[in-house]
Amino acid sequence: MAGIKRFDHIGITVADLELVTGFFTQLGLEIDGRLERMEGEFLDTVCGLHQARTSIVMLRAPGSDVGIELSSFQRPDPAPGNPHALANELGLRSVAFEVDDLEALVQRLGEEGYGLDGGIGRYADQWLMAYVRGPEGLIVALAERLG
Repeated sequence: MAGIKRFDHIGITVADLELVTGFFTQLGLEIDGRLERMEGEFLDTVCGLHQARTSIVMLRAPGSDVGIELSSFQRPDPAPGNPHALANELGLRSVAFEVDDLEALVQRLGEEGYGLDGGIGRYADQWLMAYVRGPEGLIVALAERLG
């Protein structure tokens, strides 16, 4: 029976490709590939758009083969999302990463202008976790394993 073979990537459509790429590389992701001005029959067919053009950056966490695909459309104009959506709004709400030192990373991101949605929570003395609001309203869940 045909089925899923492996988890490959998450796709995120953004307005400012360089800004969002910079945010994720500050978190520690590495650029795995870049494609400028992709267009043509393949893109139109897959996305269900007409005469689409996009630029793409593929990112990967060190030691992982799961990636994040950032895509910024030049054609057609991007449709607005809700950059202030909270955790209970339907749809993809966050991308999660395990980190080494959550508090230091949250402080560094705060200095860059990216704040917490809530606070840093502790779960059963096993995890610290926080939601950081990145560029364009993206929510990044950051978790540190304790002990």
